[in-house]
Amino acid sequence: MAVTWYISLAELADRPGAVELSQVTQLPGKPPARPELLDAVLRGEETTSWPPAEVAVALEVVERIGGAVEEAQNLIDGYLRQRGYTLPLVKVHPILSSWGRSVVRYKLHQHRISDERTDPIVRDYRDAMKLMEQLANGKFSLGATDTQKPAGGPPMVDGPGRTFSMDSLRDYGK
Repeated sequence: MAVTWYISLAELADRPGAVELSQVTQLPGKPPARPELLDAVLRGEETTSWPPAEVAVALEVVERIGGAVEEAQNLIDGYLRQRGYTLPLVKVHPILSSWGRSVVRYKLHQHRISDERTDPIVRDYRDAMKLMEQLANGKFSLGATDTQKPAGGPPMVDGPGRTFSMDSLRDYGK
């Protein structure tokens, strides 16, 4: 079964970028991966001109990033399955890429010390989680090409019986 990735390594190289990814994935006791090299590895470009030791560090970093991508993938898949989508999806909706990016950044930054109330990475992660929950509950749609029907059915209106009728107003105005 083919896997449809919601966020690719090349998309992560674009945003948040190799500099941020290099900083947050530094391995204990090792220098951080050089951002230029990490960018090349993330995009699948040639790395033979780089020293082998630096390439090895970059490959270890990409493995850590790949683990976070896989976690994000599985998390999103869980919400999509809960809603009833058949996986893998034929087309990746852009919002799924955004959610994937938010989850990956959060997973990679989770040991960062910051004020969670004002941290944009935490905010983006929480927003993505909230929207995924709404999607699973049928309160959010993936857009015009969404194959799932909204939950709940048609709107229903209920109210008290009529107070006035033709019979009760029969003598009015005489």
